[in-house]
Amino acid sequence: MGDFFDGLFLFSEGESGKQIFVIVFKYSSAYLFMQMISPKFKIYKNTDELVGSFSAYFNSLILKKTGLFSVALSGGSTPKAWFDHLASHHKNDIPWHNVHFYWGDERCVPPDHAESNYGMAKKHLLDHLPIPKDNIHRIEGELPPQESAEKYASLLENELPVAACPVFDLVILGMGDDGHTASIFPHEISLWHAPAYCVVASHPQSGQQRVSISGQIINAARAVAFLVTGENKAQKIEEIFHKKPQAERYPAFLVAPEHEPPIWFLDQAAAKSI
Repeated sequence: MGDFFDGLFLFSEGESGKQIFVIVFKYSSAYLFMQMISPKFKIYKNTDELVGSFSAYFNSLILKKTGLFSVALSGGSTPKAWFDHLASHHKNDIPWHNVHFYWGDERCVPPDHAESNYGMAKKHLLDHLPIPKDNIHRIEGELPPQESAEKYASLLENELPVAACPVFDLVILGMGDDGHTASIFPHEISLWHAPAYCVVASHPQSGQQRVSISGQIINAARAVAFLVTGENKAQKIEEIFHKKPQAERYPAFLVAPEHEPPIWFLDQAAAKSI
């Protein structure tokens, strides 16, 4: 079974089911909200175990919710593996008619483009499940970027319950090896604090424009989960786990939901340094 890290404590459940508690003393100063809301880390041997566990978590959130359930999807290789798992193993045991799909970010490309996050989800998940067409709310990446961002912000405001801002039941995130999440990158970290619900971001190397939900939408969600795999993410995971000063430059470090701590679903390679 996977190890489970919560704040300063590491919980490890062995084959016998016995729990071992170890205090982790290494702790660095960080933003006040990160001191108050410590993320939870769950570690698995490989991607298959990770997506299986995350599927169970996802289903539990849906079953707890009365009425419609809103989820913001992420792009990337690990979510793709999760999509494949859902399509293969959970076609009939999840009330898909209650689930509404949104996206946390999208490249500014048409929906049938090879780099479209929506296109990947459609191919690996949506086309294989009994999901009503009206339950799918994509970012229109084919529009001019600012128009797309403003249109999606209006959609969120109209479709989701609104407190201080629109509120998702679940936001699923990945993390790049530079510490970015959604499509907010370290060189544009100010976008995290934007007053707009959706922002236009640019990739630091290619300059490709993307539409992303902003930090206020992510932190307003009722639940936030990271799906992160690969040794190339290990350094940033270690810096975030130990709240090292340099982690404050990473958008992923700023994820601190108001309702409950974020949960990081990691494979052993990504978690090797914590």
